[in-house]
Amino acid sequence: MQRTMGKHAVEWLAAAATDPRACRQQWDDGADAVLLEAGRLWDVLTVPEHLGLSALDLLRRAQVRASGPVLVNCGARRVGFFLPPDPATEWVGPGVRHAGRGSWVAVPPPHRSSGWRLEWLLPPDGTGALHDPAVVELALREAGGTLDVLARVSRP
Repeated sequence: MQRTMGKHAVEWLAAAATDPRACRQQWDDGADAVLLEAGRLWDVLTVPEHLGLSALDLLRRAQVRASGPVLVNCGARRVGFFLPPDPATEWVGPGVRHAGRGSWVAVPPPHRSSGWRLEWLLPPDGTGALHDPAVVELALREAGGTLDVLARVSRP
């Protein structure tokens, strides 16, 4: 079962590549990470590490199923939540970065950490499950101790 879930996770992540087969091959050959395009299958919301880890802890303690993948970049000290693609929403706040269409994200294979110090806090499970943006937004606001930590703003 674990092996099947891992295979599905690899397939799901590789589907975001311009050449999924080449992506899978790079990981099989030991690549630490590949660049995958955001905005088609998923977006990634990255926040400063302390804020992201606190928000993830709040989600877990509230027994909210943290359904989507969460990636930590230990070198840059940032945490990334994988969300559904949303070209009409902009995330605004101190240290908040939204990788959507036109952005590229370094992603390690789901079954191991990266030499670039990229690690999965919650690896993808292969089902395509992503975090609910509203739930992540609330957790980040609570973790920041203020309601103006970030906001989602719809563009016209």
